[in-house]
Order: sequence, then C-alpha cells, then structure tokens
Amino acid sequence: MAAASDDLEKLYEHGEKLASSKDKTQNEKDYLGVIAAATGSSKAKLFAAQQIPRFFKFFPQLSAEGINAQLDLCEDDDINIRLPAIRGLPFLCKDTPEHLPKIADVLGQLLIGEEPEHGVVQNSLMQVLRQDPKGSLAAIFKHIESSEDKLRENVLSFIRDKVFPNKASILVPQAEMERHVTDLIKGIQDVTGEEFSMFMAFLQGLALFGAKAPPERMQELVEIVEGQADLLASFDASDTDHIERVMACLQMALPFFARGGSNSKFFNFIAKHILPAFDKVAEDRRGELLRSMAEASAFTSPTDSRHLLPGVTDLLKDYMSKRGDDLDVTALEALLFTFNQLAHKTPNATNPLCGYKIVTGQPSDHLGEDFKDLHADWLARVAGMEEEVRKRSKAVLQEVADVSKEQRTAKDDQTKTDLKEKKAAAARVLKALQNIEKLSKPLKSTTPQFPGGKAAPALSWKPEAATPAAAGPSAAKPVPAQAVGAKRAAGATNGRGGAAAPQQKKVRQDGSGGSGGGKIIGRAVQGVQGGGGQGGRGGGGGRSRRPWRRGGRM
Repeated sequence: MAAASDDLEKLYEHGEKLASSKDKTQNEKDYLGVIAAATGSSKAKLFAAQQIPRFFKFFPQLSAEGINAQLDLCEDDDINIRLPAIRGLPFLCKDTPEHLPKIADVLGQLLIGEEPEHGVVQNSLMQVLRQDPKGSLAAIFKHIESSEDKLRENVLSFIRDKVFPNKASILVPQAEMERHVTDLIKGIQDVTGEEFSMFMAFLQGLALFGAKAPPERMQELVEIVEGQADLLASFDASDTDHIERVMACLQMALPFFARGGSNSKFFNFIAKHILPAFDKVAEDRRGELLRSMAEASAFTSPTDSRHLLPGVTDLLKDYMSKRGDDLDVTALEALLFTFNQLAHKTPNATNPLCGYKIVTGQPSDHLGEDFKDLHADWLARVAGMEEEVRKRSKAVLQEVADVSKEQRTAKDDQTKTDLKEKKAAAARVLKALQNIEKLSKPLKSTTPQFPGGKAAPALSWKPEAATPAAAGPSAAKPVPAQAVGAKRAAGATNGRGGAAAPQQKKVRQDGSGGSGGGKIIGRAVQGVQGGGGQGGRGGGGGRSRRPWRRGGRM
C-alpha cells in the first residue's frame, strides 16, 4: 500500500484523475493514494471516507485494502469522520454483492454505538438489507447469539423497529423470503420469553402462516415453540425457569393446536416428568401449570389422552380430598376440566382408574375385572368434594352480599374501587365453583357422559370469547415495545457515549494482524472470515440459556 500522505492537493489530484478517467481501472496508483489517506490527517481521512466507496468497484484487486481502510475510518476517534465512513459502507457492496454479507455483519456489530452514530448505522443497514435481504438478514440474526448484552439488545431492537414493520418491502420475493426468515428464527435458541414472543407474533403475521395455512404449517410453528420449551432436556422439578418455559410455550402454542398442530410432545413431557413430581414443583407455579394444561387438553389426541389420564386422575383424587383453606378451587376446576376433556376422548380408559363400566367392545374396557372398591372410593371422593364446594359457595355468596351492602354506603373513590375489585374476585371464585359442580355431576354415574369438547363449560379465568378454540392466528400474547432492548444485566459494553471500549488487535481482511482499530469491527471481520458469529446453545461457546422471564412476569 502506498505511504500515507497529508498533501491535500495531491489527494485532490488523485480524486480528480479518478473522476475524469474514462477507464478508471488504469488509475490504480491514484486509488492507492486515496486508500493511504485513511491514515493521514483529519481532512485526509474525511476525503478517504468519501472517496474509497465511490471508486471501490473499479479495483477488485484492492478490495481487501479498501474495505480495511474504510473499517478503520468507521472506528476513528473523530465522530465527524466515523459518520461519513459508516454512510459509505453500503456503497462497498452496491456493485460488488460478494462483499454484502461482510458489510451487513460489520454494520450489525456497529449497532452497539450511541446516537447519532446509531441512527446512521441503522440507515446504512437498511440500505444493505434492501440490496440483499437474504444475506443481510442472516448476518444480522447471528448477532442475537452474541454474549455482549448491549449489542444483542440493539440488534433485537433493530429487527423489531426497522425490519419487521418494513417486511413488505424487505421480504421480496415474498414466499422465498418468508421461508428464509422463518428458518432464521428457527435457529434462534438463546432468547428470553419476551424476545421469543416477539418473533412468534411476527411469524403469525406472515402469509406463510395466514388464515389459509394448512395444519402442517401450524405444526411447524408448534415445533418452533417446542424447541424453546426444552422438552428433550432433563427435568428437575426445582428448576422454576424450565417449568415457566414449558407453561409459557404451552400457552403460546394454543392457537396452533386449535388450527391442527399437535400438543403430543407437550403432554408426553407433562405425563412423564411433571405429574409424577408435582409435589416438588414450587407451590406458586402449580396453579398456573394446571390452568395451562386445562386450556390445552381440548386438543389432545385419544392416544395421548389415554397416556395422560392416570397421572391426571391421581392428582385429581388428591385435590378432591382437600378441605377448608387447603381447597384451591381454580386448581380443582382445572383438573376436573382436564380430566373430562381426556376422558371424553377415551372414556373406557377411566374404567381401571375410577371403577366405571363403560363398554366400547375393546379389551381395554377391563369388563371382567372387579373395580367395585375402586368405584366406591371414587364416589366418596366426589361426594366429599361436592359437599366442600357447597360450603364454599355459600360462604362466597355471603361475601358477595356483604360487599354489595358496603358498596351502597361507600363514600370515597378508593373504597369504591377496592370493593369493586373484591366483588369481582369473589365472582371469579363463584364461577369456578359453579364449573366444578357442572364438571363433577356426570362423574356419579356408572357410565358417565364426560362433558368434553363443546359441552365443556368456559373456564372461570378466561372470558368465553377468548377460549383457545376461538383464538385466531394472532392470539399470541403481545409484547410491549420496551420488552426487547430493555435494560439487561451489568457487564455490557457501552457505546461511544460511554466508557471507551478496550482495544484489541484487528484481524485484517487478508487474515493478518494489523495495528489500530477497535474491538467491534475487529470481531466482525473475524466472524465473517471464520465462517460465522458467536456459537449458540449447544455450540462451541457452551453458554446456558438466558432466563425465560426477566424483571417480572410476562
């Protein structure tokens, strides 16, 4: 490379020759002079930042030198040099698309900066995205697995605020690019629940998974959710984060079950791991787990219902026996609802569990076996539960009456608000108790008709209009705007507005070491040359997953 020069007149001469030349490929020495200016004075650097991209396409033999010089300028100490250098990056690949993934990767790394630099990086990245959305998205998405929190948060915010709202202009051609971005999202492992919800909400808005999508597409979405639920991981009942993953993912998959996706893997996991260790699950998670299971039970196959019923029945018997303050009416409602939904799919499976005599003509009817004592015990549990429910209903009705009386005499607004909330809570409990009565009434017959499917009552904690069966493709829980890119754990690297980033030796375009340059682009170029970015879950990095919930409940 030619020696650096501060002779501005000489630089301007290089520029004029390049601009006026009809065959610019003959002006290699002039372009080398422009590249050399990247190590000169401030004015020389500013000149280089503007002229290197302008003539880059004419000198493919100098592409490594030109890119490295421009990257050096992107990390200059002077923001007045950095900004035009960053604006010039898209022009390095405008006519030379082979460099586009590399430039997209670098711009992704530069998202870590602060304003006004951050805005310039976003604009440059949008230009690159529109030039080659496929390669650019792949380069951007790999930074989601970065171990540097500030970078991954800024990348996620860029995807949420810039990419997703402009999907119509970026995902072109539509069918090919919707499939591509779906595959990219499938590859994401290390995300929080809020971040994953954002991606799933986006997928549901694609034509690929629209109202006319076949059940196979819904199953594809279910499988993406299953991957986040860690259903193949070893289970520890004390691992609250894993349980929360399973519950949240089960809820997220409900609209996909309603449209033909299978809940088999979720319920097999529940039957094999959670129900046998239910007493070891944290108490404040048990009710939520049972409610999630109840909502998904309507979509269970007969085979899975038969497999799940024994564990559900044993747990239901335990909850039937609870008395007084130990009686959790919502949990009992959820279990009764699940039991009836499963039994509705495979009624004779209840014969050896509850002592019924349901005849289907199959060997699984167990009609030759004596379940008299088993049935008597079952009926005694049902009767004891119903008696306890009647007592609780009477007490709740009295509570509602007392609150109504207090409401008539309440004076201040706060008291009125408190009483209104108290009455609403009591009404929900009363609804649960009424559902328990409806769901338990058929259980006293020798050959009951289990109220499953459409015959099942609306669950007390869900408005009837929002039941899973009625949920459409957009039923996933929305993510607040601040959910992605919110403050994360300490240790993230600040942008240029914060403390100076530690410097490290830059890996050059040709693979050799070079002096100068900061940490950001050095790592970006290294990642491209080495075949990709940070290793995700199960990769070389060996990092564990991020906590599913961050800073409160979803």
